[in-house]
Amino acid sequence: MRALVKLALSLALLLGFALPADAVQTGTPAWTLKALTLMEGPGNAYDVTGEVEAEARVYVDRCSKTWCQIHAGGQRGWVDLYALAFGQEARPPLSGPRLNYKKGGPGSICLYEGRNFTGDSLCAGPGFVVHDLLLTHEDNRYSSVQIEGNVSVLLCRDRDFKSFCVRVNESQERLQGFLDNGVTSLRVY
Repeated sequence: MRALVKLALSLALLLGFALPADAVQTGTPAWTLKALTLMEGPGNAYDVTGEVEAEARVYVDRCSKTWCQIHAGGQRGWVDLYALAFGQEARPPLSGPRLNYKKGGPGSICLYEGRNFTGDSLCAGPGFVVHDLLLTHEDNRYSSVQIEGNVSVLLCRDRDFKSFCVRVNESQERLQGFLDNGVTSLRVY
């Protein structure tokens, strides 16, 4: 009898907390910069599959060179890569105020695997650029950055600087949000 009650409670919990398959969001979060027409494939030659309004939260499944497959609100399709903003709000790349970032050296930056500048490191000076740390098996592993001298670093979540990016001007004992153990491309200024 006890086993039957446990089984009934377990089943009730499973049924009560089950989410529909489409309620689980997968993909990289992004925003639409304008109202978009969803295409069946990566290009304007494909059929239209739907529309997404401007400044809507979408999820990117994959990208080609200039097109991304997205899904949002039960719709799925391909849109122009440059009509998407990756980050915490709908804002086009390189927008916002011009800040007085350090650049040109002398100086260097060091990314560390551990917080508080501990563990293995990758150090570089002005002009150092990596489009994809995955190619050197060093992506998604850094948790802090130390900056010395007149330099700053652009750290990005995805390769080729196409996702959430932050320009860091001062040392950080712990990288914030998307970048903690999530750096895939970088440029030292």
